[in-house]
This record gives sequence, C-alpha cells and structure tokens, in this order.
Amino acid sequence: MTPAGHAALLAELRRLWSEERPKVVELVAWAAGLGDRSENADYQYGKRRLREIDRRVRFLRKRLERVQVVDPARQTRRHAIFFGATVTYAREDDREVTVTIVGVDEADSGAGRISWVSPVARALLGAGVGDLVRVRMPQGTESLEVVAIRYPAA
Repeated sequence: MTPAGHAALLAELRRLWSEERPKVVELVAWAAGLGDRSENADYQYGKRRLREIDRRVRFLRKRLERVQVVDPARQTRRHAIFFGATVTYAREDDREVTVTIVGVDEADSGAGRISWVSPVARALLGAGVGDLVRVRMPQGTESLEVVAIRYPAA
C-alpha cells in the first residue's frame, strides 16, 4: 500500500471511531429511552448502523496491522515499472492510457489507479519504456506498449 492509501485508511478509521460512532451511540440511547423498541425506526436504524460501523472498524484495524507500506518515491530503479509507478501505455487502437499501480485497497479505475494484482498491472510490472506486453482481457489478448514511466519525487 502507498503512504497515501495508508493515511486514507487511518483517517477513515479515526473518523468512524471518533466522530460517527459516538453520534450513532447517542442516537440509539435517545431512541431506546422512548420506550417500545420493536416499532422504533430510529432505534432499529441506529443499531443497524452501529453494527456496520463496528464491522468496518474491525476490518480497518486488521487491515492496517497487516499492511506493508511501500513509498514509490524511494524507488531507485526508475527505468522499469514497479509498485507505485504511474505508467502511460498505448493500446492497439492507438489510445494512450495512464494508470498508477497501487494497493488493492486504493484501486479506483475511474481515477486511474489500478491494483497491482490486476491483469494489466501484472503484465506491466518489470517492463520498461518501449516494451510490448501482452494482456489477457475478457475480449481476448491485447498488446500494450509502454510509453512513459513516472515515480513521485523523492
């Protein structure tokens, strides 16, 4: 995971635990004080939301204790594609696509961030500028040509 992705997960954990959960606990306590809980929508929704928050907090804590943070700015072999690289490649139809190879939790194809375990990233890893790589796609195999490789400044 990149340092930015790690910071985002930490921020989400802090927000859920310190801000959102206390508000929901307060709502549930207020709703419980109204009496009949079986027909109290505020109580039922609050309890459900509390379970969702607790489930996400457990997931984030486990994930953060196992994750390995890799800073792409410290990459010394910048001539090849490794984790954290921003890569521009040309497809067979001459369209150029720019993606950044990130951790599984950070992937967002709409923002151009692909997981290092995705088929495109796995094909690109280790390649250099000018290399042709073959990727198995749902519609068949496609050749991609690496046009540029960038890493964040150190």
